[in-house]
Order: sequence, then C-alpha cells, then structure tokens
Amino acid sequence: MIESLSAMEIVSGLPCHVACVMDGNGRWAAQRSLPRTAGHEAAEAAVVDVIEAARSAGIKWLSLYAFSTENWRRPTAEVDILMRLVRRAIRKHAPALHARGVRCRFLGMSDPRIPPSLVQDITDLMTLTSDNRRMTLTVAFDHGGRRDIVEAARSLIHAAVPAEQVTEATFARHLPYSDTPDVDLVIRTSGEQRISNFMLWQVAYAEWVFPQVLWPDFRATHLWECLEAYRSRQRRFGGLRRPAATTGEESR
Repeated sequence: MIESLSAMEIVSGLPCHVACVMDGNGRWAAQRSLPRTAGHEAAEAAVVDVIEAARSAGIKWLSLYAFSTENWRRPTAEVDILMRLVRRAIRKHAPALHARGVRCRFLGMSDPRIPPSLVQDITDLMTLTSDNRRMTLTVAFDHGGRRDIVEAARSLIHAAVPAEQVTEATFARHLPYSDTPDVDLVIRTSGEQRISNFMLWQVAYAEWVFPQVLWPDFRATHLWECLEAYRSRQRRFGGLRRPAATTGEESR
C-alpha cells in the first residue's frame, strides 16, 4: 500500500498528472434521502482532502472536473447553488492553497451565464497563486473537451498556420494551457466508466481507474489506492509488451 511507503518511495513511479472526474454527488445524496445539492456540499471535503494528499505525495499536476458544458442543462436552481458553492469554496480555501504553493487554474470559463462575482473570485485566485509551483491545480469548470479542440482548430486558422505545418505538437500548442502535460491517470469515482467530454486531447493515453466509492466519500486513502493501481500497470503507448521476448503480442 502506498500509505506504508516512505516519502521518497511514494514519489517513485507516480504519475505526473492526475485527473479526477468527481462523480456521484447526486447518488450520495439520494442514498441519504437528501436533496442533490447536499451531495455537492459534501463534495467539498473530498476536494480538500485529495488536493492535500496529491500535493503531499508529490503529484505535480492535478485536474478536477467540476462543471461541464453539458451541466448547464441541469435545473436552474441546482446550477445556481453550484455556483454559490464554488464561490464559497474559493473564498474559504484560497489562503491555504496559496500558502501550500498550489497554482490554481480554471479550464473553460467561457459561458456568459457564469456570475460576474464568481468570475472575479476565480480571477483573483488565479492571480494570487500564479507564481506558485509546488503543484498546479486545474479546475475544469464550464469545460468541454470537444470545445477545446474546436477552439484550438480556430486558433490555428486565425494564426494562418499552413496545413503541412499542422502536427500534433503544433495543434497542442493552441489548446488552453498548452504547457499542461498529458494526463497519466484518470480517476472516475462511483464506478461509472465514461469519458464525459473531459480533456479529450490530454487523456489520449491515460490509465483509468474506476473506484466504486462516490465522490463525497472519496478520501486520501482512496487516492493512494488509485496511485498504487497506476504503479502496477505497464504503460506501452501502443508499442509492444516488455520484455518483447516473453510475448509477441502487440498492445492495443
């Protein structure tokens, strides 16, 4: 178990970039005969615990899927409460995030329905933490992977990049936060197994883990279990199994 390893051993073999699809808030609330918004409120503790556990373990990049472009289809009352909860969390935890050396970014943020007061709080948080480098926390908020790809294509067109110069590398440079490394590990809670339009370009070769726990109950111990699962896997990026002499099978 990772929790039994020393700090130096924990760093060895860990992913550089971990992303979490924070799924199961509604089901958590339903299991307790509570309104869905109670699940969103309970999710805050999981977010705080995971950020601190990832930072302590030496994870350099952590991305959290908080609100998708499709989530605007939810009832207006629920969306409004979500916006208020995000604003409250930012104001509550901004000082601690900054003190711990966490750089905060928000991926998305293009819909005019986002309250101006929340936009300002997010801008202030990103400005406050912009020089931090202990860990980069990216919150995918009003995010859609397809939209990011479309916007990157538009950027290439506006920049008049010749077609023969469009490569994966040049395309990636036109994505939002182009310095972000590809995702190594995606954790999707609640056992659901869907990509849900999340960082589609960046998760192309990510390992996926699907713990059965609902997000409000997700804690550092669950993160460590997911990291240990990652450490046990052999990443081949479409190549042959290693050592090649033991099997002639080609990875799919």
